[in-house]
Amino acid sequence: MKLTKSGIDLLTCPPGKRDAMFSDDEVKGFAVRVTVTGSKVFVFNYSKNGRSKRVKLGAYGDLTVASARKLAETLRGRVTAGGDPAEDKRAQALAAEAVLAAQAEQAAADALTLGVLIGRWQENSLKDASDSYRKEAPQRLRTGLSALLDRPAHALTVAEVQAWLDEVAQDHPTNARRIKAYGRAMYGWAEKRNLVEGNPFARVIVEGREVSRDRVLSDRELGEYWRAASLMSYPFGPFFQLLALTLQRRTEVAGMRWAEIAPDWSEWAIPAERTKNGKAHVVHLSAEARRVLAGIHRQIDAKTGHTSEFVLSGTGKTPVSGFSMATKRLKAQIMQERAEAEAEGQKNAGKKPSALPAPGWHLHDLRRTGVTVMARLKIGPHVADRVLNHVEGTISGVTAVYQRHEFLTERAAALDIWAAHVLRVAENSGIEGLGDNVVPLWR
Repeated sequence: MKLTKSGIDLLTCPPGKRDAMFSDDEVKGFAVRVTVTGSKVFVFNYSKNGRSKRVKLGAYGDLTVASARKLAETLRGRVTAGGDPAEDKRAQALAAEAVLAAQAEQAAADALTLGVLIGRWQENSLKDASDSYRKEAPQRLRTGLSALLDRPAHALTVAEVQAWLDEVAQDHPTNARRIKAYGRAMYGWAEKRNLVEGNPFARVIVEGREVSRDRVLSDRELGEYWRAASLMSYPFGPFFQLLALTLQRRTEVAGMRWAEIAPDWSEWAIPAERTKNGKAHVVHLSAEARRVLAGIHRQIDAKTGHTSEFVLSGTGKTPVSGFSMATKRLKAQIMQERAEAEAEGQKNAGKKPSALPAPGWHLHDLRRTGVTVMARLKIGPHVADRVLNHVEGTISGVTAVYQRHEFLTERAAALDIWAAHVLRVAENSGIEGLGDNVVPLWR
């Protein structure tokens, strides 16, 4: 029969069958398939290499008879020319699926921005790192690369990273080197997990070399520091004092918990997850350190009635923070003392007070100062290293493998001697070394 609209409208599936095929007698292979449910679909049937094949043209109603016949004529011509419409359609479908898969893969890759990657690196690779590293590395990356955080991580180029690090290095070369090191470690981790291809941080450079600080506070500066800290209120007054007396890292002192203090207040046990090297550390508390702790009133949450776990906290819920501003206030207090002393000295000499230099040390210099003074006081370097939790200091190599003695007794004595020195220079702002000569080293 020649397929027409009126004829197709009358077609039904014969009883006992699921479907039936009604072919057009005008275009060979053109047919309509009628199912028992009443659906009617135009198809094109043909043979290729002795195999029967079929291409679905579309549903009756979506296609008119005339448009369906025209499609069948076109496909018939392709078969006559040696083509295979069914295979072509399958190839087109596979190509479309490949395009959709590629688009989905690209969307997933683009969703992994630099900011998201930093978070995943922190939660996975750094979960066993020390608290200080786990906090500092992501924070430094987010701050240093703030303008790139929304960029897809895979799209970050060497040129972009280099340009950004060059800008950071203009004012803060050390910070640029840290960002490079953290970024290289993060992308190395991401490469191994097939999250990105290539490591843009592996090929960038930061001009210059790392210069180790060798700043050591003079006795006069140390005395100024202690007196200024003693005048500051909680939490930063006790914080600066404990920082000097224990010689531990800033974040470790700031995060001190009451539960870490021994019942008799003789020791402070820093758990491994809070130390930079990931190793638990015991710190002897000198008599002066215990006095500072005794002067701290434990904070109680007014709503819950619970005592804060932190020794030093501005909120009772988190460790003390805001070190930069607090250090500025500390140094301002020192400058006030210097100005008053200078004015008095010049007044007695009949001269006008002159401008004074600001303190040029950083908080981390206290640790180097402590070790330097301990050497002057004949305390062994292996003991000083253990005080600072430098387990790979003067004892290294094969000796370090077998040397497991912690020198706890010697460390306690060292910190007692150090505390006595701090108090002694605070009482006499002019002493230098163990002698009596007055040397104004901030001149």
